[in-house]
Amino acid sequence: MAPARGLDRSAMGKPLAINGRFYGQPITGVQRYAREIILEMDALLGAQERRGSLILPDGTTAEPPPSSLDPVRTGGVSGHLWEQTILPFRRKAALLNLCNTGPVAVRRQIVCMHDTNVFDEPGSYSLAFRLVYRILMPILARRAAVITSVSQASAERLSHHLGIPAGRIPVVPNGHEHSFRWNAAASDLGTRLQGIRPFVLLLGSQAKHKNAAFVLRQAFALDAMGVDLVVAGGSAQIFSQMQAVDAPNIHRLGYVTDDDLAWLYTHALCLAFPSLSEGFGIPLVEAMALGCPIVSSDRSCLPEICGYAALLADPSDEAAWITCFRRLASQSALREDLRARGHERVKRFSWRASAKTYLDLLNGL
Repeated sequence: MAPARGLDRSAMGKPLAINGRFYGQPITGVQRYAREIILEMDALLGAQERRGSLILPDGTTAEPPPSSLDPVRTGGVSGHLWEQTILPFRRKAALLNLCNTGPVAVRRQIVCMHDTNVFDEPGSYSLAFRLVYRILMPILARRAAVITSVSQASAERLSHHLGIPAGRIPVVPNGHEHSFRWNAAASDLGTRLQGIRPFVLLLGSQAKHKNAAFVLRQAFALDAMGVDLVVAGGSAQIFSQMQAVDAPNIHRLGYVTDDDLAWLYTHALCLAFPSLSEGFGIPLVEAMALGCPIVSSDRSCLPEICGYAALLADPSDEAAWITCFRRLASQSALREDLRARGHERVKRFSWRASAKTYLDLLNGL
């Protein structure tokens, strides 16, 4: 393809390839990150009349199909074995890996490592998962051209565990714009939850570091306040089991769609986010974008993400959290203030800006 009019070929950037293994995985925060970055990179490449390649395991399809990234489908094995044995020989350019791992045989690559929870919170993961990541992450830290992360706090933990100076880890955060594509009106939760009282939203996860049981144990205190607790979402197989907590005001929804999430964020009294350790915490920016007040843990990267747009509390202090919930339930002015602060704060986190950062980094390899 000829360069765009008025630009010389050197301005068009170098060839690039993207590890598309994540398209065959369930969508959690990490896969959401990869999909949204690719969506914006595809648009940026199109504007530059530039192309790249998206390398996919056999049977994997990119949705939505990119227009400026040519799919390269490969046969053979899948999973980590595909990433280590097939991917290195099918990429013809600098490689971008957005989901924590990449092929150890490749030096000219970028690997985004979202967190260090396999080191900091090992009880949240299966033995097999811990072993794979504890082997791959240090090797990639030594061999990859660039390691990125999604928050400054995460970059500092990577520096601690992997020996990379934190200043050499570019922070390329999550964005929020995807939440505007969701349609709360398309959800049927208004019917399913008809008659529900004001409710706290908790995104359910069996991962111990998510600390969901901490909020579940407060269900009886919330009930006495006239507040329900809605638990949305499921759990991945890599997570260990968490002891169940039952109370009459808990509504367990299980799997929910993106449109359901939009309805929940729009109608919740607040999002409760009691995590002990996060790389970023994408529900925080989704909630801010859609006007949902937040009560968040004050640990890890969460103050960095929330700033003054949330109520922060110690994730081991139940009395502090109950106080936050009571304030939100009784003070409409506080709810409105947090919504306004959230709308302003979330502007700091853009998929388009992060995609541009990756293109600039790839051009430098």
